[in-house]
Amino acid sequence: MNKQWSDINKQMQKEINSKENFKSGIETLFFLRNILFQQLTDLRNNISPEDYSKIPFKNAKGYHNKTIAYSIWHIFRIEDIVAHTIINNDEQVFFAENFQEKINSPIITTGNELTQDEVENFSKKLNITELYSYAQKVKNSTEELLCNLEYADLKRKPSPQIRENLINSKCVSNNENAFWLVDYWCNKDVKGLIKMPFSRHHIMHIEAILRIKNPSWCIFYIKRVFFSIVHFLRTCSIPTLRFFNTSFLVFIKHFFLFPQ
Repeated sequence: MNKQWSDINKQMQKEINSKENFKSGIETLFFLRNILFQQLTDLRNNISPEDYSKIPFKNAKGYHNKTIAYSIWHIFRIEDIVAHTIINNDEQVFFAENFQEKINSPIITTGNELTQDEVENFSKKLNITELYSYAQKVKNSTEELLCNLEYADLKRKPSPQIRENLINSKCVSNNENAFWLVDYWCNKDVKGLIKMPFSRHHIMHIEAILRIKNPSWCIFYIKRVFFSIVHFLRTCSIPTLRFFNTSFLVFIKHFFLFPQ
């Protein structure tokens, strides 16, 4: 995880734990979110429209095995759902401003249920300009909600009725890869939801987006790590490491230097 982002996130979590520093914690959260959103904004000047639907790490394990368009959609659909359906119990930005039609999305869910082929096809259909507009409006709406929170609100948990409303909204798929989100969110209090998805979830997926944007840089970095390990093992005088040398290098080559 990016150290700067991680440190700011840790500072925010520490601050919101105390009543005296709660408002400062919200300001720290906004500072982090602005840094992260700027990463998305900068993409628009650096990649082509086609790049938003590419999957350069299709068989990888991790968040970077999706597309940039899907990742933006996923971040802000989740934020919209959590902010409005779960915390505020009001209408999502997505529905209030008819963003399904504007973005040209065939789904209203978080996208967790989609296979990789479906992610790619889904991404190609999206209106990227409207997707960015949606992301900005969700960000602004969430931050308005957070400004109105009091420290006492942090302990509030979703009611059974809110859970039922969430299920009935069909914004979370019944697919097993998605439906777990219902219990995950509804078992958290507001403080837990601020930590995830309003901060850490952004970090995880925006780091993945940056890897997707620069796949050649990632491979270059992996190769540097690989050759550093090779040098270490070949010059190491410890017998056990020399014995370990051959099998370890085969493993590294297969999984890192030449990813499938």
